[in-house]
Amino acid sequence: MKKIVILISGGGSNMAAIVRAAQREGWRERHGAEVAAVISNRADAGGLAFAREHRIASEVLDHKQFASREAFDAELANVVDRHRPALVVLAGFMRILTPGFVQRYEGRLLNIHPSLLPAFPGLHTHQRAIEMGCRFSGATVHQVTAELDFGPILEQAVVPVLPDDTPESLAARVLTQEHLIYPRAIVRLLATL
Repeated sequence: MKKIVILISGGGSNMAAIVRAAQREGWRERHGAEVAAVISNRADAGGLAFAREHRIASEVLDHKQFASREAFDAELANVVDRHRPALVVLAGFMRILTPGFVQRYEGRLLNIHPSLLPAFPGLHTHQRAIEMGCRFSGATVHQVTAELDFGPILEQAVVPVLPDDTPESLAARVLTQEHLIYPRAIVRLLATL
């Protein structure tokens, strides 16, 4: 069984979209894959309740309990490895990972970013797209490399930027596309493992 470990920090809407797609599309039967665990760096992450309701192993590893980013990432890798993942999926995991962690899961570590990379890496993507006068924005699923919001692009979705958009309204429209493209990118990558 190809196990998927999902890392979250908040509400987990992308994680929930992945879990629902896996159930709806029969990933276990069709792809020999399942979401094995959800791990959060925050005990108050809303997505943990969803994981528990769906009987998915869930764990919390509070990054504030570690003296350094390297120490946290080393223990995070230990927790992730207990589930023997084929893929590690970042779904709103709001931590910059160390090069050592990224290298450990090279080619098997995915992220979704709310812009059409390479445009607008980092934070405040929707505000920046509006301020720059972009006519289109979107979301990108990519393999994670040591460089922030960089790496091979697996899937993208485009949405228009409307004249009266706010960062919040644009974010909501982009999020609906994220929920579609992330599961699709995972399925495509699973086929290569």
